[in-house]
Amino acid sequence: MPRILIVDDEAVDREMAARCLRSIRDLILAYAPDGAGALESVRRQMPDLVVTDLRMPGMNGLELVESIRTSFPMLPVVLMTSQGNEQIAVRALQAGAASYVPKTDLSADLAETVRQVLDLADARNTERKLFGCLRSCETHFELRNDPALISPLVAYFLHNLERIGFGDDVARTQVGIALMEAISNAMIHGNLEVGSELRRDKRDEFDRLVDRRRVQQPYCDRRVSCTGSESSRSVEFTIRDQGPGFNAATLPNPLLPENLLRVSGRGVMLIRTFMDFAEYNEKGNQITMRKRL
Repeated sequence: MPRILIVDDEAVDREMAARCLRSIRDLILAYAPDGAGALESVRRQMPDLVVTDLRMPGMNGLELVESIRTSFPMLPVVLMTSQGNEQIAVRALQAGAASYVPKTDLSADLAETVRQVLDLADARNTERKLFGCLRSCETHFELRNDPALISPLVAYFLHNLERIGFGDDVARTQVGIALMEAISNAMIHGNLEVGSELRRDKRDEFDRLVDRRRVQQPYCDRRVSCTGSESSRSVEFTIRDQGPGFNAATLPNPLLPENLLRVSGRGVMLIRTFMDFAEYNEKGNQITMRKRL
């Protein structure tokens, strides 16, 4: 049964919110007179959702939302707002509150709003349970030469790693940086054949050349292939472009201090630092990267 904590310094307003919520079946209601009391109640017994007023003595609703976001980030909060509290309500929503209902509309909207937020929270909890059973996954993308697609793709892979339980935030961020560099290299240097030296010396010309070649033959028809194979203990990514390739043996050793500041080696240096294994194929248009915990 869902447990709802109602927070308001006015007893009559707490009872009014409770009456509005009693249409929800099998509901357990708890009460707190202010933000500090609410946090104490949450620590004693975690509710499924908090419904709180904004203006209260001591810790107000905004401060309560901020504290819940810090200490109990998965606990949703619904605001009860009144006239004159609009700015603080916006700040509370920006700080992490899930929704709000004006006090003048509690009888019409509070129960439905709480149902919506509870349903969404339940779906997220069910998803977490489901993905707790996930042991491995493999994903394949074919990207056109649009640099704006790189960050969303990397974010997708990192979300997979988090769901599957691979490493901590630091390990996942390092994998993300390596992916970003490898995909960017494949797209810009591989498919579009735009060199990194131009980026260092003439950045505006570099950007114009990238934009021009994205719509020119033969560059515009080329694609970047990205395959990820992920488990909780290891990940492997293969990034392949359709450009002419290059001789990987000619790359300066990026791990040598004298090559650290060379533009052409920075991406490879990051890849080889953050991944346990990184190797190009013979043609030089495909890199395979692995990291194990």
